[in-house]
Amino acid sequence: MNDEIQMIIDDSSERMDHAIAHLDHELAHIRAGKASPRMIESVVVDYYGVPTPIMQVSNVSTPDARTIAIQPWDKKMIQAIERAIMNSNLGFNPENNGEFIRINVPVPTEERRRSLVKDAHREGETAKVSIRSARKDGNDYLKKLLKSKEISEDEEKDTVELIQQLTDKFTRKVDELISAKEKEILTV
Repeated sequence: MNDEIQMIIDDSSERMDHAIAHLDHELAHIRAGKASPRMIESVVVDYYGVPTPIMQVSNVSTPDARTIAIQPWDKKMIQAIERAIMNSNLGFNPENNGEFIRINVPVPTEERRRSLVKDAHREGETAKVSIRSARKDGNDYLKKLLKSKEISEDEEKDTVELIQQLTDKFTRKVDELISAKEKEILTV
């Protein structure tokens, strides 16, 4: 296998891997009713004038399935963290007791869970589009190499099959992630 072909396969695989990583990141932000520190990792706190991720100014944990506990390392930051959570549009109502902040994650209604499942499927379809785009780009590049006689027809055909196998593998992974998220969302 020549270096150009290996580069195409590696590039396609890497782009498909990025699509899966992005999907995983996006699915983490779809609230399933079960508390997770990842639900608030996008919250940015004003740390003495510097916008700082909440995970860098506090310890975030989940003492039970419905609660997120946030313990700031600097007690003076408790008001700023509480304000940042309220302003984050995540729909949480933080409770501040002076020592730490507690967030009760409400159980979503049936209608809300169905909406969340649709959101998860939409994210899955976006990931599949990215995967197919990586396949198309790899195949287009192979056609250019074939046209310029840098590779043989057999090499092109074999590599197209390899890229399709990668596409199928990553598409199955998307389906598995979406199926798991759907199950998590619909479980009360």
